[in-house]
Amino acid sequence: MSFDLKEQQQHPMASTDFTNHTLSTTAFSSSSSSSVAPFQGKTTSTGTSRGMRWWEKSTKHNMLEIQSANHLVDSLLNAGDRLVVLHFFSPGCGGCKSLHPKICQLAESNPDVIFLKVNQEELRTMCHGLNVHVLPFFKFYRGAEGKVCSFSCTIATINKFKKALEKHGSERCSLGPAKGLDEKELAALASVGELKMNLNSFKQYQSSSSLGYKTEEQYEKVML
Repeated sequence: MSFDLKEQQQHPMASTDFTNHTLSTTAFSSSSSSSVAPFQGKTTSTGTSRGMRWWEKSTKHNMLEIQSANHLVDSLLNAGDRLVVLHFFSPGCGGCKSLHPKICQLAESNPDVIFLKVNQEELRTMCHGLNVHVLPFFKFYRGAEGKVCSFSCTIATINKFKKALEKHGSERCSLGPAKGLDEKELAALASVGELKMNLNSFKQYQSSSSLGYKTEEQYEKVML
């Protein structure tokens, strides 16, 4: 079921799950090279620039908005040994809006970390497949280790995020190619129709390539 955005905007102190139930959360107070492309403002059909929405404001060079499950898989595999933070948010989530400026500050002070923003409103099925049911939510991935941690975090509990960033963002030597999503996550996305791939072939390709797939032709090799 869809988020009730009007209701969510009227109650910015709450997070919402995908079944349209409000979840209680802590109150929010006010307050190497990269393949990540810099943010570019969007334009309307007439070619005139429209105002940026809150999750587009203050976006840093190492922040990228994910467009699909394939885009996510590709971005993780091509991250090498760099720490990647998946940031799940919704335009109607008051907690996400409050936290956004702080995440942008942390992205600026940690230029070697890749921040991938996932808009739940646009990628609802993918988020459900990745077992994300409360917002804002974060998943950390690092090189050959794959997923190293995941948790929900608000502006009131931002220290949890900072500690994870410090722990998993420290410089280290790569022990193998980037793992990206684990088999359970890939299987979940395949089960909801977001990915159509042979998981055994993907695993073999994943372990034999240190660069990940970079072209549509290479990607097709791991598809059914």
